[in-house]
Formats: sequence, C-alpha cells, structure tokens
Amino acid sequence: MRKIYSLFAITLLLASCGGKKEQSVQDVIASNDLAKIREKKASLDTQMQTLSDEIKILNDKISELDTNKKVPLITVLSAKEEVFDHYLELQGAVQTKQNVLIYPEMPGLLVRIYVKEGQYVKKGQTLAKIDDGGLANQLAQIEAQAALAETTYKRQKRLWDQKIGSEIQFLQAKTNYEAQTNAVSQLRRQLAKSVITAPFSGVIDDVIKEQGTVVAPGMGSEVFRIVNLKNMYIETDVPESYITSIKKGKNVEVEFPVLGEKLTSKIRQAGNFINPANRTFKVEVGVPNHEGKIKPNLTAKLKINDYSNEKAILIPQSIISENANGEQYVYVVEDIKDEVGTAKQTIITTGKTQGDIIEVLSGIESGTKIIEEGARSVKNGQEVKVLTLSEEAK
Repeated sequence: MRKIYSLFAITLLLASCGGKKEQSVQDVIASNDLAKIREKKASLDTQMQTLSDEIKILNDKISELDTNKKVPLITVLSAKEEVFDHYLELQGAVQTKQNVLIYPEMPGLLVRIYVKEGQYVKKGQTLAKIDDGGLANQLAQIEAQAALAETTYKRQKRLWDQKIGSEIQFLQAKTNYEAQTNAVSQLRRQLAKSVITAPFSGVIDDVIKEQGTVVAPGMGSEVFRIVNLKNMYIETDVPESYITSIKKGKNVEVEFPVLGEKLTSKIRQAGNFINPANRTFKVEVGVPNHEGKIKPNLTAKLKINDYSNEKAILIPQSIISENANGEQYVYVVEDIKDEVGTAKQTIITTGKTQGDIIEVLSGIESGTKIIEEGARSVKNGQEVKVLTLSEEAK
C-alpha cells in the first residue's frame, strides 16, 4: 500500500512541475550517458525518501486519530514456575516367579489326584499319588530288620560296657544297625517321591494328566501347573540411554488397557546387564494383586518417572515457532496498557516434553506474558490487543 502511495505522490509531483520538462527514465536510458543516468537515479531517490517520510507522518497521524484501527487480537498466558515430572513410556508384560509346571519324580501309575483346577493349595499339600511299585512293603520289611538290629546293638552295647563279650561282636551289631537305619532313610526318601506335593502356596491353574495315566520324570510328563498370583511383577526393556535416570525406587504409573485399571508402583529391580542385541537393560516393577485380576503375560503400559524439576517453566508446544537459523522463539507482550501492548519475539531453549507441554530452559522468566492464541499471526514490534487479561496473567 505504501508503494502505491509513493508512486501516486511521484506522479503528482511530476505533474505539478509546470512548464519545466524533465526527461523520462526511458529517454535518459536511451542516451547511454552514465552521468545523466546516475543524476536521474539520485533525483528519484531523493523524491522517494521525501515522500516516504511524509507518508510516515501521515500514517502516524491517521493512527492517532482513527479510533477504528485494526489491531491483532491475542490472548496471553503468564509464565510461572511449576513442578514438572517427565515420564518414559514403555510397554511390558506381567510375570510371576511362582508359575511352574510340576513333574513326577518317579515313574509309575498315577493312581490318585487330590486337587482340581482353580483350587488354592498350601505349600507341601499333597496333590497326587503315584503307585509305588511295592516300595511301601519293602520299607515295612526293612523297618522290621532295622528294629531288630537296634535291639541287638543296644544289648551288645550294654554287655560291652560291662566288659562282657568280644569287641568284634559289638562292632558287628553297631555296623548292622547303622546300615539298616540308612536303608530305611533311603527307602523313605524314595517312597516320598510317589507323592506329588505343592512346592509353594498358590492356585492349581491346570491339571494336565488324568488319573490312571502312566507318568515318568522328564519333559512331556507335566502333571500340574501351579501359579501364585500374589507376587507379580512387570518386566520391560529400557534403552541404555536411560541407565543413569531409571533406577531402583523410581515411581511408575502402570495401566492395564484390558482391565481398564491404573495403579502406582515403584521399580523394585534394575538390571546391570546391557543386552548387546538391542542395547537395553531390564527393569522389574512390583504389582500388587490383592483381588487376583492381574494374570501372567497380561500387557501393561508403563510411565516411568525419569526426570523431575520443581521450578519448571511450562508452555504449550503449539505456540513455539522456528526461524531460519533453527532457533525456537515465542512472542511475548510488553508495555501492556489498557489491554494494548507490543509483541516482541523472544528466542528460547527448550527441554523435555510431556504430552502437549514443553519445558523452557532459558529465554523466559516467571511472570513473562506470552502470546497464546494469535501467536502465529503477529509480527515482532507489532501493536496487539489482549482480549482477556485474567487475574493469573496480570
């Protein structure tokens, strides 16, 4: 618009020159006279500068007298120090260290199953019985022989204490008694393997073998699966770049999308080994499971607190722009009077982001008025009008 005014003014100036006829630009150029061309340019430059100064004076006066002038409307937010907690978002799976398959320790016929699926059992409780193949009868015979050997040994000992009898008879009785005692203990341990017991307290999740099945130690002969849902945890892989910030005791927000539930926990263990395949280390997050809803291998979303700042300046990411030099900047408002102020471009440096907000490390101080709505439509040094200046922003 100013260029139009300037050209119009130049036209009027040339028209007002009365009888004095000046050469046109085309005529001067056609003369190929360098001195005349330079003289013509200098003349036009002087006229242009004069007109520009006069137009500026007119614009200032119009701005002063015009009560309906258009000023960009904006809203502002007041920068303030806040607590900023940054979270690393990961995904993991629920696990339990007490989720095992129970195998038989001796071959034989599975003659009795005492539990059913879903039943809670205590540690050491009998779950099933395997045919012992006559071991119980053998044990009874050896126990009888051991009892006789014990009686013989005690009598020989009393006689030997009285210096009656030979030493060899006493030693033979003692040796026989000890051998029979060891045989009884060994057979009892062997017979105990015919009884399958619970290794820990938990729930029988699966009864794999049916009563009457022939079983034997080894893979493929699993009889039960027992699970303890009280000691649950979530395991996930964390990038090695967070090894200094993700440590034992850090707060964790846990979400189970399938259950629609959230809870707060802590890291109970952080691994000390970096996996060379994916450059990560493992962490364990304890999960309380009082109601038993959480199951092994359930997917969980984790938000691990890796950074906190008690006095952070936070602003929306949407109001930040970037200049040709790659610097980030925002517009602030200065000299606010009667809800009218001046926009100023301010270079900032930023830190971590969380959702739609970002931490400002430098460039803005607490109390600075930052343009929020309308930040993309203002220019540096432009006069702006604040739509609403809340008590918080004042």
